[in-house]
Amino acid sequence: MQLDLSFDRPEPDPVEEKSDVAPQVLSVTELTRKIRETLERQVGEVWVRGEISNYRRQASGHHYFTLKDAGSQLSCVLFAGAARSLRGLRLGDGLQVQALGELTVYEARGQYQLVVQLMQEEGLGALQARFEALKARLAAEGLFNAERKRRLPGLPMRIGVVTSPTGAAIRDFLKVLHRRMPAVEVIIHPVRVQGRGAAGEIAAAVTEFSHLQPLVDLIVVTRGGGSLEDLWEFNEEVVARAIATSPIPVVSAVGHEIDFTLSDFAADFRAPTPSAAAELIVPDVAELLAGIAQRGARMLRECQGAIRFQRSRLAGHERSVLYRETLRILRERTQQLDFALESLRRGAGHSLQRKNDRLRHASAVIAAHRPASLLAASRGRLAQVDVLLGEAVARKIASRRETLRSAVAMLQTLSPDATLARGYSITFDGRGAVIRSAQDLQSGDVIRSRFRDGEADSVVQPRRDS
Repeated sequence: MQLDLSFDRPEPDPVEEKSDVAPQVLSVTELTRKIRETLERQVGEVWVRGEISNYRRQASGHHYFTLKDAGSQLSCVLFAGAARSLRGLRLGDGLQVQALGELTVYEARGQYQLVVQLMQEEGLGALQARFEALKARLAAEGLFNAERKRRLPGLPMRIGVVTSPTGAAIRDFLKVLHRRMPAVEVIIHPVRVQGRGAAGEIAAAVTEFSHLQPLVDLIVVTRGGGSLEDLWEFNEEVVARAIATSPIPVVSAVGHEIDFTLSDFAADFRAPTPSAAAELIVPDVAELLAGIAQRGARMLRECQGAIRFQRSRLAGHERSVLYRETLRILRERTQQLDFALESLRRGAGHSLQRKNDRLRHASAVIAAHRPASLLAASRGRLAQVDVLLGEAVARKIASRRETLRSAVAMLQTLSPDATLARGYSITFDGRGAVIRSAQDLQSGDVIRSRFRDGEADSVVQPRRDS
């Protein structure tokens, strides 16, 4: 953009040897005001990107900072009224932003500056849109479904942690973890958690831990807080898929409580911070020991009560007649058993004798009725009946055949075919009805006559009176 900085000053006349015209001399204020008017008129409202530095927030609520890049810098002011529209944007040194404002001059210092009206993080809009699109696509695949998520182990003894080994996140995590459960073993897989290529390292580390099942009970993916750009590697598809397909439960503890990444949605459990992850995945050893002590005391009380109860029962048995006179009672029961066996034998012998007597009586009755001779006579009568029955059936069949032959002969005699065979014919009209009288015919009718050996058509001629 070219700026016209003539300030309405006419072109000077060619230099002459001598001139009586005095030059126009501007005050500093006048020159500064002309520069301000020119900038506001020719540049006006503009978007600028850069990195915030020298950030200061005054008690009045106004914000002062410098936007810079590799080649230059620009003073900026964000007044309190416009700052209220930023909706949670945390300003600070090092933040890359895009600012919309009006270019002007602060006349008191003769310094040009940008009066900011609107500001957003550099690339935040594009990244947020990309985040939402990828989240929707993976959710449609079922990658974030609640029924796919697994329960975390109650007491993991070996935990794999995917994080930067030098960050504050791992220090906070280990401090809380070992305070709560010193016996837990932690295996750290060092990766980069920010910058291009970090997502591939994170996904590869999760996959490597997945191959260690069952040596590793739980995987924790963690890092400290940051901007959307800082946390972006945890929003990459490769990380979400590696977490979702891991056979080992995965806890995601990325950023602060207000930060959400795709790794949080894909993991089996999301912890708001690294410290909170350590609090949630392992129980407090002091609480466990206290619980064990309480359960031990309860078991001791219950065992002592059971022993007292059984001792009381034993004392009662010792005082009973059964305990004091066991031998006598045993002898009485033995005698009762002997008597019962003897009675059983006698009863069985008497019953067997009665059955034998009844069997002999039945055998004598059968022998007296001579069943063999009766059976032979019955067989003879059956043979005679069989012969008589066969003869009667044969006579009946012959009679029926003769009757059938007579009926067939009579049917053939009365059959129309027999009449036709004697030289007669049957005549039909065009509808196939039998013509029974010449009165039913008219001249020109087509009729059909059936003979013994075929049919013939004819046309009715006018009747000639004789």
